Order: sequence, then structure tokens, then C-alpha cells
Amino acid sequence: MIPFEKLRENEEIRTYITRADESLIALGYTEHSFAHVSRVAETAAYILETMGYPPQLVELSKIAGYLHDIGNLVNRIDHSQSGAVMAFRILDHLDFTADEIATVVTAIGNHDEGTGVPVNPLAAALILADKSDVRRSRVRNTDITNFDIHDRVNYSVKKSLLKINEERTNIKLKLSIDTKYGSVMDYFEIFLNRMILCRKAAEKLGLEFKLIINEQQLI
Repeated sequence: MIPFEKLRENEEIRTYITRADESLIALGYTEHSFAHVSRVAETAAYILETMGYPPQLVELSKIAGYLHDIGNLVNRIDHSQSGAVMAFRILDHLDFTADEIATVVTAIGNHDEGTGVPVNPLAAALILADKSDVRRSRVRNTDITNFDIHDRVNYSVKKSLLKINEERTNIKLKLSIDTKYGSVMDYFEIFLNRMILCRKAAEKLGLEFKLIINEQQLI
């Protein structure tokens, strides 16, 4: 298996990530480029490592996190499935084993709400890592007066932290929100389905998912 640190330097992969994000820029979406995929890779690895999964699976979680949004190059709709197909080709050409490819492709194909299901631990970790990346720096619209609800929600988040407790019984997403830009109700309007998926993902890992906004537990 090619180490993650070497794979992330692959120019073809970097081109796919860049061009996929360019498509989302044209559609008015928040940042889905290297900052996002790198953070997702690191968070997915943190989850599996903390829960005691083997180092090989931890390494695969970084790769899945880094590749998970390349399907946006094809279309935003069903991007998890198209991204899984693209990841299959990339990893096959890089001589990953069938087992390694199957694990990564399954996770990518199941990371998005609506169609995604945490069918294995890697898919569960990827879901939690992806859906917890809510932050002000993802907003690209510089005109606050023209923010849509996604801009408002992300811009309102001053701090976000996803953490597993020492007993490894629960995983908490703690958000500090500036309600001047977005309300808690705004957050729930666009993130409720994502949080439900996070709860299912946490359960797959033997954890209880908790959402805390401004020190108030909501889930």
C-alpha cells in the first residue's frame, strides 16, 4: 500500500480535487478543496486510531478522507458514488490490493446523507469526519449580506471540536456559534439529516453521538 503522505503528493489526484472544487465554486458551494479533504482525512484517522483499529485501516481512512469528494468533478448529484468509481480506478492503477480498494471505495460510496450507510468502521469514521467539518473558513462568499443558509451556518461557527471521551463510550461534536450570523434553528434546518447519519455512524463504532451547541446538548 502506498503511504498516505506519498499519495497526497500525486499530481493527478491533486488535479481531480482542484477541478472538483472548481465545479463547486461555480455552484456557490462552500470550500471542498485541500483544507476540507485534509481535515477529513486527519479526523477519520483520529477516530479509528482512538477506537483501537489496526494501523492499516487508520492509513486507509486517511486515503478515503482525501479522495472522498473527487466525485464532484463529475456532478454534485450522486458524487459519493461517482467518487467511489474514480477512487477504484486510481487505487487500482497504484497497485493497491483488492481488499484495500474495496474498503476505501465502500466508505466513499457511503459517505453522503440520503444514500450513505455506515456499513463498516471506515465508512462510519468517514461520515463523522466529513459531517463535522463546519467552520467559518469554508465560506467563500465575501458579501455577508448575500449569505445563503449554508454560508450563514458555516460562518456562524467560531469553533468546532469532535472528540471521543476517555472511556470511548461517546463522541461529541461541540460547536460554538455566533448567533449574530446564524441561529441554532438554521443549523438544524440543513444539518439534521447529517446529524442523524452521524448518530448511526457512531453506533457502528460502538459510540453514542452527542451534539453540543453553545454548551447545550441537543442530540
